[in-house]
Amino acid sequence: MEVTLAQGIWIAIMAFICGIDFSLEAFFWFRPIIAAFFTGIILGDVQLGLAAGAITELAYVGLLTIGGTVPPNPLMAGIMTVIIAYTTGSSPEAALALSLPFALLMQWINIFYHSAFSVFLVPVLDRKAAEADTNGFTRAVILGAIIVGLTYAVVTFVSAYVAQEPIARFVTSFPTWFVHGFEICGQLLPGVGLALLLRTMLTGDNAPFLFIGFLMATYLELGNVLPVAIAGTVAAVLVYKSEKKSAQLRTEGGGPDEGI
Repeated sequence: MEVTLAQGIWIAIMAFICGIDFSLEAFFWFRPIIAAFFTGIILGDVQLGLAAGAITELAYVGLLTIGGTVPPNPLMAGIMTVIIAYTTGSSPEAALALSLPFALLMQWINIFYHSAFSVFLVPVLDRKAAEADTNGFTRAVILGAIIVGLTYAVVTFVSAYVAQEPIARFVTSFPTWFVHGFEICGQLLPGVGLALLLRTMLTGDNAPFLFIGFLMATYLELGNVLPVAIAGTVAAVLVYKSEKKSAQLRTEGGGPDEGI
C-alpha cells in the first residue's frame, strides 16, 4: 500500500508536534507507542499502529539519554516502523529492525542540534536569565523546540512519502530468508529493551514486584498482560502513597515506627 500526499502531510504535522514535545519533554507524545498509534490512525490501520507501537516501545523503553550520550531516536523509530510495515507488507517485527537507520539518522541530527544550541542558544538563555527577561527566555526555548519540530516534520515527510517507493523496492528486493532474519532481530529487540530498563530500575526494593509479575504471567495463565499491568499500577499507587505518608511523618517529627 502507498502513503498518499494528504497522509504524508498529516504524518509530518504529527511529527512536528511530537518533535516539539521531544525537545521539551512535556507530555511524552514522542514515545513510540503514542506516535505509532496516531500514525496508524492516519494511515487507516489502527491495529498495525498499535502492534508496531507496542513492539517499538518495548525495544526503546530502556534507552535513556545519560550525560552526553544520545540513543537512537524512539520517535522516528515508532513512525517508520508503521510506515515500513504499511508500505511493504512486512511484519511489525521486521519493520522495527528496518527502521533503525532512520532512528540513527535522527540521533545524529539531535547530536548536531545539541552541539549547535550549546554554542548559539544557551548563551542567549543565560543572558535572558541574568536579565530576568522571562518572556525572552520563553521565546528562545520555544524557538529551539520549533526548529527541532520542523526538522522532524521534514525528515518524516521525506521518509514516509517522497522516498516510500525506493524504500519499498529496497525492502521487497530482499530474499525471504533475509527478511525472516529481520523478523527474528525485531522479536529480540523488545527483550533487549526490557533488559536495559531492568539494569537501570531493578533494585532490592523493586525485585519482589518483578517476580510477582513474572509468576502472575507464567503460572496463572491470564491470557494477556493487562491483569499484570493493572496489578502493577495498583502496587505503584500503594507504594507511592506509603512513601508520601512516611515522608510527611518524618517532616512532622514522627516516624512510622513510633506508634501513637
